[in-house]
This record gives sequence, structure tokens and C-alpha cells, in this order.
Amino acid sequence: MRTASFDRDHVLRSAMQAFRHKGFAATTMQDLVAATGLHPGSIYCAFGNKKGLLLAAVDHYVADRQRALEACFEGVSPFTGLQRYLAQVVEETRHCNSMDCLLTKALQELNEQDADVARRLGGLLDDLERRLARALALAQQAGEARADASPEQLARLLMIGIYGLRTYAHQHPAPDCLQETAARLLAALRA
Repeated sequence: MRTASFDRDHVLRSAMQAFRHKGFAATTMQDLVAATGLHPGSIYCAFGNKKGLLLAAVDHYVADRQRALEACFEGVSPFTGLQRYLAQVVEETRHCNSMDCLLTKALQELNEQDADVARRLGGLLDDLERRLARALALAQQAGEARADASPEQLARLLMIGIYGLRTYAHQHPAPDCLQETAARLLAALRA
């Protein structure tokens, strides 16, 4: 039996776009074939099923997001890293206002339908929150972030703010409005 040969990065990015556009349930195998260029058999062989492809796409998406988050903090103070990250979120929201974050969209759709997927996706979001809490703890130690709340509480506020920005951008995608809202969120975190 021959193993499928394909550009995994391209396939996962293409599948991610298909899932972001239509959601998991509404994305058909034909949609995935059209998006990825793979035959159905190759998709099943490489990923097991549609759910396996979604999870692989989510893992790929999360790895991208983690690299982007880490890049925001390279060579700058912790709070400047948070500013960069939030600016990146706003920029992504502006350019993808018709699509939710793949992770939150999949979690919303599958939370009650598939406990294993919900647990995995929720764990990935929890990991992001922990990373932000670590950055906020460093910002507190540097005197940049407010000290009247724990880093975990501030990270939760930031996560809610990020979800809010992504949702709000659907109705009000004006860059000035989103940037001003992000600035106010950062002000709520600043020492």
C-alpha cells in the first residue's frame, strides 16, 4: 500500500480555512477535498476521519498561535509583549472579520456534541490563558501590570477581552474602534 504524499502544512491550513468558514458540521468531505486537493481516501488514511482532520488543523493552528505569541515577547518588556499580542489579535480580527478564531468556533460548535473534542480544545485555550498569566506575572514583577489582582485574574480578563474583540468585530470592524477598545483593555491591566 502506498503512503499518501502531500504538503501537510498546506493541507492543514486549507482545512483550517474550510472549517473556519463553514464550521465543523457544515463542512462536507467534498468541501475538504476541494480545499485541500486530497482525495477522500488520502484524508481518511492521513487523519482517520473528518474529526481527526479538524483536530490536526486545530493543533496546527495552535502551534502557529503559540509561535506568534512567543514572537511578541522577544526582546521587549513583558507589558510591551502583551501590547504586541493584543495588536496582533486586533489586526487578525480586522482581516478575518468573517471568520472566528478556529479554536473558539470549534469549541462553541462541538462543546455539547463531543466531550473529547471539547476537553481537548478547552485545554488548548487554558494553555493560552496560562501563558498570558505567566507574562502578566512577569509584568507585575517589572512593575508594569497592576498588582491588586493575581496574574490569573488578569489573564482571565485579557482572555475575555480578546473573545469580546473578536465577537465585536463582526458588527463593528472599524480599525479605530477595535484599536481603542484594545487600548482600554491594556489600560485596565497596566500598573
